[in-house]
Amino acid sequence: QVQLVESGGGLVQAGGSLRLSCAASGRTFRRYAMGWFRQASGKDREFVTAISWSGGTLDSAHAVKGRFTISRDSAKNTVYLQMNSLKPEDTAVYYCAAGLDKYDSGWWGHYWGQGTQVTVSS
Repeated sequence: QVQLVESGGGLVQAGGSLRLSCAASGRTFRRYAMGWFRQASGKDREFVTAISWSGGTLDSAHAVKGRFTISRDSAKNTVYLQMNSLKPEDTAVYYCAAGLDKYDSGWWGHYWGQGTQVTVSS
């Protein structure tokens, strides 16, 4: 069992940066691929980026490549999402997920955090 708690969301102007954190509990954290997803108001949840258990980036959505970076600190049981050059279309609730797998329909997680709101003003 893994529990995930996101933090670091907020309001930022377009072009600004934010760093999200996802603190995980559970002894098996280190075994899991981790990732970030987001859900804008009225839209489906979508994949953002994923990182392997060993710390290599697995995949990133085209919309965030070159702007968002995922990383993990296994000693702290924490995954980060550094978001730079933010755009208004990045506004969404961002969710951390653990136990990622890639299906025909795309990436999806087994465990989920409660989400943190990111709002980018123009």
